[in-house]
Amino acid sequence: MSSVGIDQISFYTSNYYLDLRTLARAQNTDPEKYYVGIGQEKMGMPAHDEDIVTMAASAAAPLFKSEDSKHISTLLFATETGIDQSKAAGVYVHRLLGLHENCRVVELKQACYSATAAVQMACALVARQPEQTVLVIASDIAKYDLDSPGEATQGCGAVAMLIRANPRIITIDPQVGNYTEDVMDFWRPNYRKTAIVDGKYSTKIYLKSLKRAWEHFRDASSLAFTDLSFFCYHLPFSRMAQKAHRHLSKVNKSPLEVEGIEAQIEGSLLYNKLIGNSYTASLFIGLTSLLENSKNNLSGQRIGFFSYGSGCVAEFFSGTVVDGYEKWLFKELHMAMLDSRSELAYEQYLELYHAPDPRNGESMEITADTKGKFRLANISDHKREYIAL
Repeated sequence: MSSVGIDQISFYTSNYYLDLRTLARAQNTDPEKYYVGIGQEKMGMPAHDEDIVTMAASAAAPLFKSEDSKHISTLLFATETGIDQSKAAGVYVHRLLGLHENCRVVELKQACYSATAAVQMACALVARQPEQTVLVIASDIAKYDLDSPGEATQGCGAVAMLIRANPRIITIDPQVGNYTEDVMDFWRPNYRKTAIVDGKYSTKIYLKSLKRAWEHFRDASSLAFTDLSFFCYHLPFSRMAQKAHRHLSKVNKSPLEVEGIEAQIEGSLLYNKLIGNSYTASLFIGLTSLLENSKNNLSGQRIGFFSYGSGCVAEFFSGTVVDGYEKWLFKELHMAMLDSRSELAYEQYLELYHAPDPRNGESMEITADTKGKFRLANISDHKREYIAL
């Protein structure tokens, strides 16, 4: 049977960011609390006319510059900041990207885990019909109450992946380890715009889930910890991945020194430090960061992945980087996007934070602002209108 996995991968984030030193000054706190304490430097802030749909379409657009978007058989859209309780956000993206009318579209939700579910479902669909191509998109805006512990971990981003047989980037192994437990570490009721978080408890559950998912993975797979050269973790903040990898290393009694353990994950953290938490997208933006910024040639190297969704569902899985993967990356595009962003003053950050968000269906024209390829133009009679730029 043909191998299945990620054939191409691209991500997008907003053209605005707040430096966490600016946030620290406004809060009269030490910037090292953020730069060192949680390992974050900047947080992406969406423009007034950006949301999960526009970011998703902008993330996916580079994948179709030399590809026919009509060949996509399924679009799986993962998010935990959905814009409608009924209509999948991916249906808007379907039109913006010009996908075929026979392409199925569905939205998946389980906190930050659902993109991994989407990738696994996509791999299963392609394994069943190897001629098909499945588009997986994860897009989220992480938003917390002002002056809350979570404020510094805000961010936004989207990642898009083409799942195919005989992929050019990374093959995904079919064996996985899962763990599910009903907990209340992080949640956002329908009547709230911001999440409720029990940070210390969530960290505890994250590490517990990692151990349990790994144990299940070891039962399902013949791979040992030492068979994995690099690791990507869900990234609510970069320091969490460091805690997690040290924890997993101890569980496996790894002989590596601290420097060796850090080297297995450091490449995956670079983009997250600059854009902040992107919920469902964070694990795969971490993979993009590793592929594009690793000091090593990753061809033939096996990567371990840990996906965690508060609430909670977790999964450990693995994949092997394909020879010649470098030719199919979008590193220059991603670096140019990050370099061209505009820094926000604290007052500008508050203005974006308090951007109007109609809840009663009132009409609203939205000023053009984003540098992305798509924008939310207006909301009228409960309907959102998106346009391409």
